[in-house]
Amino acid sequence: QTVTTTTTTTTSNDVETDDKKDNTSARDAENASNIDLNGIGKAFVEHFYSLFDNNRLHLADLYQDTSMLNYEGEKFMGKKQIMSKLCNGVWFKQIQHTLKTCDIQPSGANGLMIMVTGELKVDEECNTLRFGEMFHLLPTDNSFQRFWIHNDVFRLNYC
Repeated sequence: QTVTTTTTTTTSNDVETDDKKDNTSARDAENASNIDLNGIGKAFVEHFYSLFDNNRLHLADLYQDTSMLNYEGEKFMGKKQIMSKLCNGVWFKQIQHTLKTCDIQPSGANGLMIMVTGELKVDEECNTLRFGEMFHLLPTDNSFQRFWIHNDVFRLNYC
């Protein structure tokens, strides 16, 4: 039977590295506490629905390969599947969203939870449909200047 023993020596460089990690974490927490959640959330929502209504192909920049979409109960994983659904898998050609409410709160991992309700008109239809959509946004880096969609849940409201 062989027993391996490992001896670890801590040097001042190791301590400095740990201190740098602690400083980075503290800086990240400070940056996160100084961001304007409502401003970011509202700007995101305006940007998202403007792209959705005018050129859905540009929505691809907001999703990543780990993004998830639930669209009327159907589940899509990753940017490719999501964009296929949003650009080719819907029953309408044109759409216009009118937003009614937008609720924003912080989430874990320095992200944002956004709940939107509103009405939409499709193609040449006169009647509007009510909808609700929830987004979970995560920052692309520690600057908290850009966010991507981790989760997106969309439902029409038939009630």
